[in-house]
Amino acid sequence: LLYHISTKMSIDTRHKTLARFLAGEFDNGEQARENPAWFVHIHLWHRPLPIPIDGHLALFAEQAPALKLQQPYRQRVLVLKPGEVSPLRVEYKAFREPEKFKGAGANPQLLESLTQEDLEDLPGCVLEVSDRAGVFVAEPPEGAKCCFQYDGKTRQVELGFEASAGRFRSFDRGIDPETGRGLWGAL
Repeated sequence: LLYHISTKMSIDTRHKTLARFLAGEFDNGEQARENPAWFVHIHLWHRPLPIPIDGHLALFAEQAPALKLQQPYRQRVLVLKPGEVSPLRVEYKAFREPEKFKGAGANPQLLESLTQEDLEDLPGCVLEVSDRAGVFVAEPPEGAKCCFQYDGKTRQVELGFEASAGRFRSFDRGIDPETGRGLWGAL
């Protein structure tokens, strides 16, 4: 895990551990093979950013269908901050120009030109993170509503994950903002 951390930057041990657990490449191949009607085989990259965001550790996230790794989507940045309710908090940011960084999961050199000006806040896209016996559990605060624009439409996603040494479980799922019905992802 390589970060270019300023000596002025004080980072809590829990933030470093969570960043180490999140960094890497993940896929759900076993789950997709066991339940092909419910799950598409997805590859997920979490890459440490070469710069801190708002003075905090951050990771680039991107995913792609395993059969079409050259077609990544859902680029975002996870910023690890001190929590308001729990010890840790993850705030998500979007890219102003996602195409500029498309493919950085497989080709992290694309992130070398990243600046904070390339990012924009995603209000409501936050997770409170607790450490439960070595497993970081990230859940949205009560009432949080994570919405963003995609293809000219408002999309909503319910976020969540568990991360530990050698394991990452995502509970992200798309929600119809008008009906609240699940559209894709974890049931």
